[in-house]
Amino acid sequence: MNPLEKKFEQFLWNSRFLVLIAVMASLLGALTLFIVGTLDIVQLVIATVNYYLGSGATDIHEFLVTDIIIAVDIYLIAVVLLIFGLGIYRLFISPIEASEEDGRSHPFNVQSFDELKDKIVRVVILAVIIEFFRAVVDIRFLTPLDGIYLALSVLALAASLFLMGKSHNSGHK
Repeated sequence: MNPLEKKFEQFLWNSRFLVLIAVMASLLGALTLFIVGTLDIVQLVIATVNYYLGSGATDIHEFLVTDIIIAVDIYLIAVVLLIFGLGIYRLFISPIEASEEDGRSHPFNVQSFDELKDKIVRVVILAVIIEFFRAVVDIRFLTPLDGIYLALSVLALAASLFLMGKSHNSGHK
């Protein structure tokens, strides 16, 4: 191997550190979302306390459940960013010793892109379910057909979760 080829290969190997840009951006995004979700919950707590002390002008029952569901959704997206950032760090840079001590089942311990994708997809699906739940809370039934559509969508969601669980269990045997 000539020296030029060796230097080029070293350059190629070190280019893996470019993923640190995505890792840092993912962590900053997750931190931002955790702060936003927490501040949203704090505002809801303040509004609830004010409502029950009699100083709140708005009825919290109109928005409380929906806003909590939105905050949970924000937290789930933050978790996706954490899993992504730490997962690509582990795959490209180095295993994280603290997560290695917790064992292979820790969410940040990914062994391959497929495993990282699987973990991210599961959390994203959970976020979609939470969003579906938020939409259902806001539904106003105008016709009996609306109730049938809701029942069918819940059935489809349950079937997809069942199939996802079966595929997850069969993949780990």
